[in-house]
Amino acid sequence: MDAKKGDWVRIHKIILTPEQRSSNLPEDTRNVPLEMWDKGFLLNEEANIGEEVVIETYIGRKVTGTLKEVNPYWGHDFGKCVPEILYIGRQARELLEEGEENE
Repeated sequence: MDAKKGDWVRIHKIILTPEQRSSNLPEDTRNVPLEMWDKGFLLNEEANIGEEVVIETYIGRKVTGTLKEVNPYWGHDFGKCVPEILYIGRQARELLEEGEENE
């Protein structure tokens, strides 16, 4: 068991396959499925990753989908530290202070 009732989870569901999508869409959009990703509280008593589950979203909607993740989080960041930019703020402040003294 990966998740139990009440756990915060993320689900996935294919809403429309490429064949079901409108012909009015641009080709690159039309050639991929319309997907739904949602997060909420698991309503099933227990579930494993990959199983079909029902969740209740934070605002109370009940949604079904395939369980993908338990306790999802944002996995992005702003990259590695760039030492050269650590001192930009100090250098700018010094330049501004010098400019004020010369007025």
